[in-house]
Amino acid sequence: MTALLLIPLLLPFVIPLLARRALDRLTPVTALWALTATALVLAGGCVAALGSLVLTGLLKLPAFAALGELVHPLRTPSGYLVLPAAAIATGVLTIGAWTLAHSALRQTRAFRTARAEAGRRPPAGDLCVVDSPHPDAYALPGRPHRIVVTTAMLRSLGPDEREALFAHERAHNRAGHHYFLAAAELAAHCHPALRLVRTAIRLAAERDADEAAATAVGDRRLLARAIARAALAGQAARTTRPDFAPAATTSPVPRRVAALLAAPARRTRGSVYWVALLLATCAALSATAATTGAIAFHHDVEVAQGEESR
Repeated sequence: MTALLLIPLLLPFVIPLLARRALDRLTPVTALWALTATALVLAGGCVAALGSLVLTGLLKLPAFAALGELVHPLRTPSGYLVLPAAAIATGVLTIGAWTLAHSALRQTRAFRTARAEAGRRPPAGDLCVVDSPHPDAYALPGRPHRIVVTTAMLRSLGPDEREALFAHERAHNRAGHHYFLAAAELAAHCHPALRLVRTAIRLAAERDADEAAATAVGDRRLLARAIARAALAGQAARTTRPDFAPAATTSPVPRRVAALLAAPARRTRGSVYWVALLLATCAALSATAATTGAIAFHHDVEVAQGEESR
């Protein structure tokens, strides 16, 4: 059982490499869905494995064994291995829960502040202009969705570039990219390796919005120029937007601009299939190992309670 629980804890270290491949081989929208689903499955497997280790360690202690009505010792490897592993798992889960709660509170405050700022002036359709000396523009989720842009950002761009930037932010809202970013943030607090996947998911969301906006605008060069100028204007600006509010000036802008200016990449079916297959395999292995380990733990508890014969 203990060996099985190690699989969900080790697999996330493989995913950052596959994430880079996915960004290169898959279309942005496919990469976004595949990476987000994989990250969530791996995060769930990691939490389940850590929780099983914690419970195993607790039931090795006499007080908790009595509380669990164990009449036989719990069948596990040596206590010299299980108890330290349980202690480490407890610490990891505690740190992850604390950082997630802290992030959730910070993001909630930032979201409320952003909505309040957007509501100070009547919107022009879905566009809210905020009077600020800091250039910024982003897609703000909520009901209704808004595109928030500061007066400083408007002054930094020409009329055509503004429309291209607005098309990018509207693409974020139409695709619901804030859900993907929130899921990536959640997964990142479950395993340190998934923080790199969070970065890849953010880039995939921006690339997806880039491609949708390029189609809407009909001029890839115009969109590339608008994103580059907006990023240069806002690189030193202070922003209060929440992390799950996507913005055209985030993620590696030079890489995105290069992708917009380059000819659309040809993707062979083989390269697409093997990347998708590897991601699905990792997710399936993590889920299977965590589930099997939890079932084996439950069986061992039943045996220790005398409900099943050895």
